[in-house]
Amino acid sequence: MKAKAKAKKSDKQLLVDGLSAKLGSAQALFYTDFTGLNVKRMTDLRRRLKKAGVEYVVIKNTLALRAVNESGLVSQRLKGPTGVVVAKDGITAAKVLSDFAKENDQRPSVKGGIYEGNAVDEAMVKKLASLPTRDEALSIFAGYLNSIPMMFALALDARKTQLEGSN
Repeated sequence: MKAKAKAKKSDKQLLVDGLSAKLGSAQALFYTDFTGLNVKRMTDLRRRLKKAGVEYVVIKNTLALRAVNESGLVSQRLKGPTGVVVAKDGITAAKVLSDFAKENDQRPSVKGGIYEGNAVDEAMVKKLASLPTRDEALSIFAGYLNSIPMMFALALDARKTQLEGSN
């Protein structure tokens, strides 16, 4: 009997250690309440998150909090069923969660979380979802850089026309 109890305790510790290790390289950690999502929807959510390079873990609240605290982060108390989103790119994770919730009666709901070491609430996760991802931002920036030589050439041409007109 004691061996079985010990095995369960070591299994729990393995879960905590695994989550703690993932948190070390994560930019964001979001807590979700997945109440109301059936197995098909949960599978779809996990698939979308995985495709975006985001991990989704369902774990007991006490174990999730222990993992977060062991990783040096401070977390809020959790109640009810909790799925933990662990992401290296918090904006992408927020977008996937937000888009999925829009399609599924606002489920899962976000209980809160941590982004770049700071506590965030559901409203902040929604704001993060509205920001461009790193790749989108780089694309926008590259577009601006590409337009600078063209604007310079147009300005030179306009100045040339102006100077020719004054002669």
